[in-house]
Amino acid sequence: MTDPEDLAERVREGDLRLHELEDHADNDTAARARRLLLERETGTELEAIGDYTFPAAAAEPNIENMIGAAQVPMGVVGPVDVAGGAADGEHYLPLATTEGALLASVNRGLGVIRSAGGADARVTKNGMTRAPVFRVEGVAEAAETVEWVNDNTEALAEAAESTTSHGELLDVEPYVVGDSVYLRFAYDTKDAMGMNMATIATGEACEIVERETPASLVALSGNLCSDKKPAAINAVEGRGRSVTADAVIPGELVEDRLHTTPEAIAEANTRKNLTGSAKAGSLGFNAHAANVVAAAFLATGQDEAQVVEAANTITTMDAREREDGTTDLYASVSLASLEVGTVGGGTKLPTQSEALEVLGLRGGGDPPGSNADALAEIIAVGALAGELSLLGALSSRHLASAHEDLGR
Repeated sequence: MTDPEDLAERVREGDLRLHELEDHADNDTAARARRLLLERETGTELEAIGDYTFPAAAAEPNIENMIGAAQVPMGVVGPVDVAGGAADGEHYLPLATTEGALLASVNRGLGVIRSAGGADARVTKNGMTRAPVFRVEGVAEAAETVEWVNDNTEALAEAAESTTSHGELLDVEPYVVGDSVYLRFAYDTKDAMGMNMATIATGEACEIVERETPASLVALSGNLCSDKKPAAINAVEGRGRSVTADAVIPGELVEDRLHTTPEAIAEANTRKNLTGSAKAGSLGFNAHAANVVAAAFLATGQDEAQVVEAANTITTMDAREREDGTTDLYASVSLASLEVGTVGGGTKLPTQSEALEVLGLRGGGDPPGSNADALAEIIAVGALAGELSLLGALSSRHLASAHEDLGR
C-alpha cells in the first residue's frame, strides 16, 4: 500500500503535483496525502475535514484534489402537502444549511399550508439552455445566418440529439448584436439538470452552423444562456424548470398561526417584495426564496451556483374577501429558472442520494422527467412556506424576537 507520508513529501519536493496523486494511490490515500501536506504547510489540523463516511472514489466525478468533505448540518421540514403535476401527496423535504431559524420558519409556513388543505404546484415550462456566440462580417451575414437557422431547426436537432439518448432540442432562438450572432438552444433534459448535456449537444450543432453559414464560432457559451449569473432573460424566458406554487389560507388561520391578518401580509409583500425590490433594481421580487432553494440544493446534490437563477422568484400575496365578509390570503411563488435534476452530478453522492430517497425521487422518473418536475414542485412549495412565514413574522413584528427566542 502506498504511504500517504511519502506522497505528501513527493509533492512538497516537486516530484508530484497535487492532481497526480490518484495516479499513484487509491482515492482515499491520495486525499490523506493532501491533508498531510496542508497540515504541515499551514499548521492546521484537518481532523474534521478528513472524517467523511463515503469512499473518496464515489466523489471522483464531482471534485478534484480532494482532501475530505465539508459537512453542513441537514434537517428536514414537512411533510410538504402538495398537489402537483408530478408531485402528489405528502413529502418530507431535507434542507442543509448553517442558518439558524430557517428550518423552523419554513416548517411553520408548511404547517399553515397543511392546515389550509395543502398547496398546488405546477411546472409551466422546461428548457435547459446554452447560447453560443458567433462572429460574422456584419448585419447582412447575421441575417443570412438567422434565416438559415430558422429554416433548418430539424437539422440542428438531429445533430444535437445524436450526442445524447435523453436530451431533446426544443427551440433555437437567434439574437443579433452588430457582428455577433447568439443562438439560444433550449433542451428538454428529462430528469437531469442537463447543463453538460446541453453543452455537448450544442457543440455538435455549432459545427453545422459553421459549415452552412458565414458564421464563425467564438465561444460555446455567449452568456445569453445565462448560467450562474443574474439575468433578465432567465426571469422572462425561464431556464431549467419554471415552476409556480400557490395556496389559499383562511383568514382565521392566518390570525391564529401567524398572529397577523391577510391584509397586513399583503401590504408587507407589496411594499417590501414588489415596490422595495423595484426600487432596488432587483431581478427577484421575494423575501428569501434563495434560502430554501440553496438549502434544498445542498441537501439533494444540485449545482449550488445556480441558486442565483433560482432566486429569480416573484412572490404575490393578496387578501381575498369571501361572500360571508371574512378574508382569505392568496399566496404564491413563481420561480422562473429553477435548475434541478434527480440524476447525474451531485445527486449520485451518498448523502445527497439518501436525501432524494427520502423524497421518493432518487434516479430517473417514469415517465422520464417526472422526478425532476416533482422535485421542482416540492421545492417551490417549500419556498412558498418560507415566504409566508417570514412575511407573517415581519407584518406581526415578530422577526427579531423569533431569532432571539431561538438563540440565533
